[in-house]
Amino acid sequence: MPEPLGAAFTRIAAEHPDRPAVTDDAASWTFAQLEAHANRWAHELAGHGVTPGDLVSIAPPNVAEHYALTIAAWKLGAVPQPLSHRLAPGEIAAVLDVVRPPVVVGLAPGTDPALAPAGTTVLPFGHRPTGPDTPPPPVPAPPAWKAPTSGGSTGRPKVIVAGEPGTFETVTARAPVYRIEPGGTFLCTAPLFHNAPYLFSLLGLLLGNHVVLMGRFDAARAVALAQGHAATWIYAVPTMMGRMVRLPRLPDLPALRTLFHIGAPCPPAVKRAVIDWLGPDRVLEGYAGTEAQARTSITGREWLAHPGSVGRVTGGEIQVRTLDGSRECAVDEVGELWLRPEPGRTTYRYLGAEPRSRPGGWESLGDMGRFDAEGYLYLADRAADMIVVGGQNVYPAEIEAAVLEHPAVVSAVVVPAPDDDLGSVPHAVVQTDRPVTDAELDAHVAARLSPAKRPRMWRRSEEPLRDDAGKVRRSVFRSS
Repeated sequence: MPEPLGAAFTRIAAEHPDRPAVTDDAASWTFAQLEAHANRWAHELAGHGVTPGDLVSIAPPNVAEHYALTIAAWKLGAVPQPLSHRLAPGEIAAVLDVVRPPVVVGLAPGTDPALAPAGTTVLPFGHRPTGPDTPPPPVPAPPAWKAPTSGGSTGRPKVIVAGEPGTFETVTARAPVYRIEPGGTFLCTAPLFHNAPYLFSLLGLLLGNHVVLMGRFDAARAVALAQGHAATWIYAVPTMMGRMVRLPRLPDLPALRTLFHIGAPCPPAVKRAVIDWLGPDRVLEGYAGTEAQARTSITGREWLAHPGSVGRVTGGEIQVRTLDGSRECAVDEVGELWLRPEPGRTTYRYLGAEPRSRPGGWESLGDMGRFDAEGYLYLADRAADMIVVGGQNVYPAEIEAAVLEHPAVVSAVVVPAPDDDLGSVPHAVVQTDRPVTDAELDAHVAARLSPAKRPRMWRRSEEPLRDDAGKVRRSVFRSS
């Protein structure tokens, strides 16, 4: 019978209680300590009304307690919903309005509790649970094992609820695809409110790995942690990889078996430098959305033969179609990517959004790409206007809505501009009806948007930026 994740973690902790489970910037917890703290949280959350099937919003930064809260939700048959602690107040309120959780845990001290919907209990970061350290009564597996957030092209947040139940067998079945092996050491370089580091580090933890968390990414420290903890698996995005390979000295990292990257197209020069550093057999790349309808993977050795590719399809199906959807694209013809899972498999559901779909179960995430004659996929660019900032998806509509709240701004258009470090950053073009300085606009958006979403440059336009129908050709305003 499938084992619920909460019960599975109790078993894992009993099997090797003294093994390190999570090390963050301040402390290291064994599996027994993590189990005990998760139990205390489970009792506390239950006292605040959490029941099977509920979503629990989890907002601490990258600390061991983040995992304790996730496991606590599983122990109650609830669904952990990671929430960025970096969001501006309005963004937090928008996400919580979509989620409607009984409890949100880990918001920064001083955050206005009124941001949460009526009926939601707010427990700030630093709150300590007071329940017993024994497991709560057994419950069925959660109906979904995670529910991360994502931005949306409308500027409205959406939550992507996993379509798979929270059972050990279901969740860990994907680990071999990503070379996550039992008993290793997993270096997590990125924020846990993003799906990929959350997903992969939980896979590692469930397989008895020691997860080493970075509070904030620093290239030299990441390499030092990998060396000092003998990391066997590293998660990274291309921005991080570029910073690491620019360091003056790179150790061999003999314990490392896999550096896995996903989240944004990787510049070929960065990819080659990483392969030169680690060797092609230790580098693995993937492409997939949080929705997980389909995926690709490619080894470093394959990449050298197919530079720029994100690999062959290793799960589900991917089809490239013309933008009007009228036909499937030919080999090496760029079009929109349409994905669908294996027959009978449900991979997710949205809260706060509807999928873009076409007959036959196909869905689009808005990405563009092409297949070569050997079935290797190459990403061209994000469709429409999404900007990828250091691996994070940023949507201009959300930024424009915040900019337009300034009383001097008549209209605004946000476009991507190239950046050597982050890949792309947002730039804004504004039409105003009176003088306003860049500093004033910076302060305005800083109060409303998290850092990745804030424009790095402001340009002025004397002419209207949109036509009478409200449409805009963003390509006209793109920075070169």
